[in-house]
Amino acid sequence: MTNEVTDAAVPLSGVAEAQVSITAADALGITRQQRRATVWLLILSIALAATVVMAVATGPVNISPTTVAGIIGNHVLGFPDEMPGAVSDGTIVWEVRLPRVVLGVCVGAGLAVCGMALQAMVRNILADPYLLGVNSGASSGAAAAILFGAGAGLGVHALPVSAFVGALIASLLVYGVARSGGRVTSVRLLLSGVAVGYALYALTSFLIFASDNAEGARSVMFWLLGSLALSGWGIPLGVVASVTVLTVLLLLSVGRALDALAVGDETARSLGIPPERLRIGLLVLVALCIGVLVAASGSIGFVGLVVPHMARRLVGATHRRALPVAALMGAILLVWADVAARTLLQPQEIPIGIVTALLGAPFLLILVRKLHSIP
Repeated sequence: MTNEVTDAAVPLSGVAEAQVSITAADALGITRQQRRATVWLLILSIALAATVVMAVATGPVNISPTTVAGIIGNHVLGFPDEMPGAVSDGTIVWEVRLPRVVLGVCVGAGLAVCGMALQAMVRNILADPYLLGVNSGASSGAAAAILFGAGAGLGVHALPVSAFVGALIASLLVYGVARSGGRVTSVRLLLSGVAVGYALYALTSFLIFASDNAEGARSVMFWLLGSLALSGWGIPLGVVASVTVLTVLLLLSVGRALDALAVGDETARSLGIPPERLRIGLLVLVALCIGVLVAASGSIGFVGLVVPHMARRLVGATHRRALPVAALMGAILLVWADVAARTLLQPQEIPIGIVTALLGAPFLLILVRKLHSIP
């Protein structure tokens, strides 16, 4: 008598066969999705590296990408510059263009992952980070610093600090208005963000109108539309990079909770996830991250709206797979938007928010067109 067990010896019932088939299909689907996500992460990582080199090479003085890669490699490895003296390629690459590109990478990645988290938090695919009114608060703080000298004692840091303080005040206002009966629901949070955002935008417009500083008003308007011109090696860029990396890591750590929250509060509760507490934590994290990004680059729209949808189409809606893809796509998109902003009308620079709006507005129209549930 043999010990082998054949299909004929132990036939499966119809139910068991179906369960095995479903389980195998699910496992195969997960494996394929994971493999797809890994491939896209590899492709986008290579694309981001190439984007950094090409973006640094592009400008009023074009530099060979090979030269750019060599200069960056020399600095990373600690080798001295080979061209001392006047304005060399090394100075242009390392001191002028690379900090700007790195800032664009950080801001684009941060806006993209915050947009994805916010869409899950409020369960609205049309949401983006600025829906919380944080950008309007930052704009009000920056306008006060530029037009009326708020934070003058901080010197060169007056603008980013004032913008960051404004962003924090805006997030606290949104949270205070949205919190009722000890709970913060997605609908209340969404409406509170819109209301506070409009109010603070009106305040910024009033500050511009009340000021008799024409040059300052022009600077505020340019800053409101976003710019990476304030970049440079130093503490501000280090803070932006650190906050962006920390935000991505924290969101990845709660990826499964985001999946549950995106489905609904009841689903989250059934899995032991308190939706109110999670939503409050996400609100604080997103508000702080967006506040830092806006303080460094001004108001840049549509990245947090467009990129999450593109990432989901590539690797699915699971946040642990979609968040890294969104971060890489956001970084690539914003860097190329900045290249367009500083090269299309040389020597004049276009606010980067105009470029992202031109890219994002058609996407939003297409997205709304596909939402048949919207009357």
